Amino acid sequence: MSDLPTSSRSAVLEKVNDVQLKETPIKPVGPTDVLVKVMAVGICGSDVHSYDTGRLGDFVVKEPLILGHESAGQIIGVGSEVTDFQVGDRVALEPGVPCGKCEYCRTGKYNLCPDVQFMATPPVNGDLTQYITWPAEFVYHLPADMSYEIGSLSEPFSVSIHAAQLMDIQPGSTVFISGSGPVGLLSILAARTFGASKIIASDAEPSRLEMALKMGATDTIDVTKQDVKEAVKALTAGDGADYVIEASGNNHAESDALLTLKRAGKIAYVGMPTHDTAPLDIMFMTTYEPQIFGIFRYANTYPLAIKILHEHMQEAEQLLTDFYSLDETQAAFERTKTGKSDSLKVIIYPNEKLRDK
Repeated sequence: MSDLPTSSRSAVLEKVNDVQLKETPIKPVGPTDVLVKVMAVGICGSDVHSYDTGRLGDFVVKEPLILGHESAGQIIGVGSEVTDFQVGDRVALEPGVPCGKCEYCRTGKYNLCPDVQFMATPPVNGDLTQYITWPAEFVYHLPADMSYEIGSLSEPFSVSIHAAQLMDIQPGSTVFISGSGPVGLLSILAARTFGASKIIASDAEPSRLEMALKMGATDTIDVTKQDVKEAVKALTAGDGADYVIEASGNNHAESDALLTLKRAGKIAYVGMPTHDTAPLDIMFMTTYEPQIFGIFRYANTYPLAIKILHEHMQEAEQLLTDFYSLDETQAAFERTKTGKSDSLKVIIYPNEKLRDK
């Protein structure tokens, strides 16, 4: 262990829209930790919120912060009590480490732990760095034939799986996916896996609607040309959808998505909102009796996420569109922020660049 690196080159958010490359210290490897050489990091919309506004919901970036929380890499150091991993293993990192003691942790809902330490959520640093020390308990093996880039999708895909699990999507059902960004597109894969027979996807970008069909959607709605409520009703014989996953974060879409449900339908709100609140139709809620789920990250999803991604690597590969070195982190964030018409998942390589643009 004495020959392991003690510092790491990292992408640090100094202030809004300003990322600087800095040498940062690496946390010493404890008995139950592993040291990971980070090979690929996906950029998430929540990262962009921090980059562009300096806040993520109630979390405000008050000091310089290492961004990123979707990652995969290779183990280069192992703590003395770790038995499940060895140097050279290829892994995905679950970015949240809960306390393990509170009522939420004890009941399996550790994503709701009030003391969870989550990458790139102030004041916890993220994984846009060459090397990171992380608890082995929240590290997962990747199949030998799965790329690091697809491995990093385990994090956003976990959000989709968590939504599907909470709503208990049933075989033969109809699912409406509101918003076809990366999480929405991965939600199509989750709905397919849970057996949905009709999957309707919406978006304002034609390229994303095309990708939704490639990912397995049976129908698409262009929100610039169609009213979502009327379109979903028309595609469901007037009934509405059994389940809805709202993945756009657009306030107007959040309001409309509820109204696409059938009676006693279920909706999961996944997308990070542009504003803190969105109006919801109370009369609809007291008449249709929907079940509403707020989705906060995920719990106990990584093994299933990796398994499903491994079975659908060709589809997952289509979501990877842009590739940047660590030196190009600022450009990568600008691309994520502005490239919705022709970009999906942006990948940054903290070490060697594995692919070109």
